[in-house]
Amino acid sequence: MTDIFKLLTLPKTSNGFTAHRSTVVERTTDHHERVESHPHKTPRLDSDSDSGSAYRSRDRPKGKAVERNGPLRIQVLNFAGPTSDKAYDKLFGHLRACTRHLLTKFSQPALLPLTYEAIYNACCTLVCVAGQGERLNNMIIMEISQSTLTLLRELEDFKGDNEPIDWLAYFVQVCERFEGQVALVQSLLSYLDRAFILKDPKRLSIRDLAFTSFKRQILDDAIIVEQIRSGVLQWLDWERSARAPHPNREIVRRLVSHLLTHDAFALIFERFVLEQTLSFYTAEAKSKIEKLKISAEEYLGHVSARTGEERERAESACCGIGQTVSGIVQAARRGLLAGRLDWVAREAVGPLMNAQATDRLSAIYTEFEALDSLSVLCREFKSHVQTSVANIVKDIEHEEDMVERLIAFKSFSEHALQTSFVSPSTCTPTPSFSYALTDAFSSGFIARRNKPAELIARHLDKLMRRGQRDTSDVEWEALLERVLALYRYTNDKDVFRTFYTRALARRLLLEKSASDDFEKGVLRILKEDYDPEFGMGDHMFNDLALSREILREFHNRIPGTSSARKLSVMVLQRSVWPFVTRKNDVDLLPSMQADIASYAAFYKAKHQGHKLDWDHSLGTATLKAKFRAGIKDVTVSLYQAVVLLLFNDEVEIGYKAILEATRMEAEELKRTLQSLACANKKLLKKRPLGREVNEDDVFYFNADFTDPRAKVHINSIQAKETPEDSKRTQSHIDTDRKHYLDAAIVRIMKAKKELTYEALKTQTIDAVKNHFVPEVSVIKQRIAGLVEQEYLMRDDNDMNKFRYVA
Repeated sequence: MTDIFKLLTLPKTSNGFTAHRSTVVERTTDHHERVESHPHKTPRLDSDSDSGSAYRSRDRPKGKAVERNGPLRIQVLNFAGPTSDKAYDKLFGHLRACTRHLLTKFSQPALLPLTYEAIYNACCTLVCVAGQGERLNNMIIMEISQSTLTLLRELEDFKGDNEPIDWLAYFVQVCERFEGQVALVQSLLSYLDRAFILKDPKRLSIRDLAFTSFKRQILDDAIIVEQIRSGVLQWLDWERSARAPHPNREIVRRLVSHLLTHDAFALIFERFVLEQTLSFYTAEAKSKIEKLKISAEEYLGHVSARTGEERERAESACCGIGQTVSGIVQAARRGLLAGRLDWVAREAVGPLMNAQATDRLSAIYTEFEALDSLSVLCREFKSHVQTSVANIVKDIEHEEDMVERLIAFKSFSEHALQTSFVSPSTCTPTPSFSYALTDAFSSGFIARRNKPAELIARHLDKLMRRGQRDTSDVEWEALLERVLALYRYTNDKDVFRTFYTRALARRLLLEKSASDDFEKGVLRILKEDYDPEFGMGDHMFNDLALSREILREFHNRIPGTSSARKLSVMVLQRSVWPFVTRKNDVDLLPSMQADIASYAAFYKAKHQGHKLDWDHSLGTATLKAKFRAGIKDVTVSLYQAVVLLLFNDEVEIGYKAILEATRMEAEELKRTLQSLACANKKLLKKRPLGREVNEDDVFYFNADFTDPRAKVHINSIQAKETPEDSKRTQSHIDTDRKHYLDAAIVRIMKAKKELTYEALKTQTIDAVKNHFVPEVSVIKQRIAGLVEQEYLMRDDNDMNKFRYVA
């Protein structure tokens, strides 16, 4: 073996070498041979970046500075290294011994035959100088395989009488030691990876070789897998029973980390835990419901608590793997709710809605959304809303409060949509629930045809009479909008329009409206957003304005001392105002009749060809009444005034005499006398006492009447809508509907000439749906009536087909 000396002289401008370090020489037990470093290895001269500097000796004298500006002489000893096969075999044997020791003797690193640096240099020599990369790679494969077999036997031997969770802890320790030693071997033999293995893509790196062998021989072993799962199951059962973290939960977390490292997490752990979770909670659900007999609402609380526990446990043990966490929570949810969704929704939605528990409704929405079963929840939500609305509508005893209750229930239902039934992706109410709410209200209104529309109109009448008062403009508009929103749900648009128009006419004529501006604003909303026929309200206001102008002209043309200057007359177009011509009316006093005749003469002279029909039912009068307590101005209806004026000449008058003197309708007179003699403010008294008016009653003036105010208003019963008036109005609406249907059917048949019954029925409903939705039986009756009147005829060959008769 020959030493080679060579002198390298470098220019002063070069800093290629800053110091001289001797090569590393490790002596074996045989003092006649030396194992030397790689002959072609370039010296690393920066001591701060040299990982082997701790093992290298330095030729530079301690404390002496290095000359960096002059020539540098470097002597390299034993550059060629070993050249004989025997030497390479010796080196290979040492490397094999070190590898085996590292992979098996975890607790005895000090007994290695070579230092870590010597192992690294030996690997470099065998791969680069001796060209034994293949041999070295085969050795690594064999040693790794042998070491994993050894670990397998250790794990099987440790099983014994140990608890599964204790064996799991030992398994985790084995994984940690094995992975640590593999990382060490990989770093020491990194030259084999870089210079030989990675040049061929078909070869596996040292790390991949080790992990593949570990997975194949240990993690694919059925006994080991069963033992791992036994430990996991013991941990799961303990935590689910105690409902608290297990002291060894960290062991499971470390196990998951190792299984992920070896690509065995899904097969060994995840799938098993999902199956066990589903099985456990399926059994628990059966026990809770069938044995404990808990309610659906209580059970929902249990579901929320359990899924929360599973989420916390999965997030802690599964290293925050989102897909696994959600899968475990989903499995728990399926086990608890699968097959019970209908029962939970049916039993829980109603009580939660009645209790207005939006937070718990949110919880049930979350559970059903997670199981992709919102359709079940939506169906029960719709059913509850529809039933609740129908119950409110059909509650005759609390009919006066129907609209307020509907508004309150609708407000909460909409609040629940905004807070409980919200899609997380859009942060808006789930569309299916919004549609369900609308359909449920519409269906609930059908439970009592016509009545909801009538009562909504009456409620609006109360609001327009009461006015805004102390509420702000925003609050007032919101209140009106809530009432009008109910109008959207009724199919009986014509009923609402009829009652609202009648109430509007009364408010305007009796000057009971709080504000003309509010009236016009509501009419504009109704016309633009709901029904164009509400445009007739504009004509009402035009009639009133024109009537006031004509009355002003009339007063200017009569003497100032004339009693007619106190007369107020409104001339209304019959086609605009919702009043029918009265066949009989009350007989007024001669003085009143004279003033009316004076105005009629003036009007006819101004508007020739116009006919005036007088209607005193909505008239009012102000009388001066003398009581013992003093004189009062009493505002009454015109009917009440006619009755009261009779007592100027008589002390007491019987019912029949009053009827003969006024020629008023009997029912009208009874209501008038009842308002004067039986109400809180009694201008008259009667014998015998009682709340009802009978034909043998006798009435006399109440001179002892008292009131703190100088001007007294006596409510007029006939000025209000009575049940009889409501029935008459409904009858009038039904008659109009028949005519409307007849016209629609004839119009359709005239255009189509020939239609089957089903087609005619469908087109008729479509033609009138903006006014009302007719019942099928009524359509059938109208078609039969038109056949009898020979507007239509049945086909000779098909009795279900109709033809238009020109």
